[in-house]
Amino acid sequence: MTSKDSKLLSPRQLSFMALGMAIGVGLFLGSASAIKAAGPAVLAVYCICGGVIFLVMRALGELAVRNPSQGSFTAYAHRYLGPFSGYLVGWNYWITMVGVGIAESTAVAVYMKMWYPDVPQWIWVFSAIASIGLLNLLAVKVYGEIEFWFSLIKVVAILALIVCGMTIIVFGWGNHGVPLGVANLWRHDGWMPHGIAGMLNAIPIVAYSFAGIEMIAIASAEARNPQTTIPRAINSVIWRILLFYVLALGVILAIYPWNQIGVNGSPFVVTFERIGISQAAGIVNFVILTAALSSFNCILFSGARILRNLALQDQAPSAFSALFSNGIPGRAVIATLACTALGVVLNYVIPDKAFGAMMSILAFNVVFNWVFIVLTHIGYRRAVPLAQRNAGFVLRAPNLSAAISLVFCGFVLYMLGADPESRISIYAGTAWTLLAVGAYFIRSRGRVAVPQSRTLR
Repeated sequence: MTSKDSKLLSPRQLSFMALGMAIGVGLFLGSASAIKAAGPAVLAVYCICGGVIFLVMRALGELAVRNPSQGSFTAYAHRYLGPFSGYLVGWNYWITMVGVGIAESTAVAVYMKMWYPDVPQWIWVFSAIASIGLLNLLAVKVYGEIEFWFSLIKVVAILALIVCGMTIIVFGWGNHGVPLGVANLWRHDGWMPHGIAGMLNAIPIVAYSFAGIEMIAIASAEARNPQTTIPRAINSVIWRILLFYVLALGVILAIYPWNQIGVNGSPFVVTFERIGISQAAGIVNFVILTAALSSFNCILFSGARILRNLALQDQAPSAFSALFSNGIPGRAVIATLACTALGVVLNYVIPDKAFGAMMSILAFNVVFNWVFIVLTHIGYRRAVPLAQRNAGFVLRAPNLSAAISLVFCGFVLYMLGADPESRISIYAGTAWTLLAVGAYFIRSRGRVAVPQSRTLR
């Protein structure tokens, strides 16, 4: 192995990173809201949303295989849609990563309160930011190995839930030897207790649970043999995610009536306690804690590389393009970390509202990124002749796939605006977009366009 290879991500690390990026605290905590909205039919909602996100990821994967880049879809938007699109997508994604980073570091503090209730919340936020920041300044191979273990903990916990749940369903363990079966999936007001409207209301919640999966294209630029590892990671991870989400929630919905989930605490905790694991609450809290740390870890990794790409495009201060001796964009990491440190202030001033405040305003930004991935792929197909594309990894039925993806994203945005509780996301996202557009045109006056040769780094 060459010295260069020793600094790169292995296929094992990349595959688990892709899995870990999309399995966050949403599965452990946020799924209850989706179940409340749709009942057992939420399983179909997860399948539908997962299928659409798979189309978006296939489009991104085709772009990444052709040109692996730390800038990922921001670099591709710059190349195939123009500098303005690259700028807009890049800064939107970076500010999203900062916001989600604040939310995830806040989540770490919330989970630590179970064991240390008297410690101020902002101290745990500061500790999470400092420790994850230090990790991101290490060589990427070290980062990848630690993230691999973070992701493995989540995977093992979900598999344990599925196995334990199946013993209750099939053998009646923890239920006096009486198998439960799966009748709870339709026994309480049917499979769709709230009808089609309930399923539609659950779509934005479920779609948001897949936020972050696009980070795999950013990490792939630092992987060995990206032409083979990227297709493998994208093709496999979406099915694994659907398996973990759908099967895990299916087991929970079979064990408990859907209208009781969340009433007596986390269904993960209750399931483990039911088969006799007395320390279930502490175990699940540890797993959720690692899920939050894993998500924060990936967020800082991705945000720093997007900021570096913006600097390479002359759309951010050039100092952020510098690499440390270990190949890490250290200045971009530190800058992203410094902005995330706003979470320390928020958790000092409004500790009870910091997490909800950040998550409620970021949904628009997440969908915005998916829209531009699809639009960039359309631009790519127009710019690159079919004969020059990678025949081994292309998006099938691209026109239909793009139409389905864009309609889906449009519907999610409509639902966000229709719901008074999530409408702030539309307002905040629109305000940020207008601010970014104004800043771009002010900054662009009298500047010379950056040559296209610099766009993919």
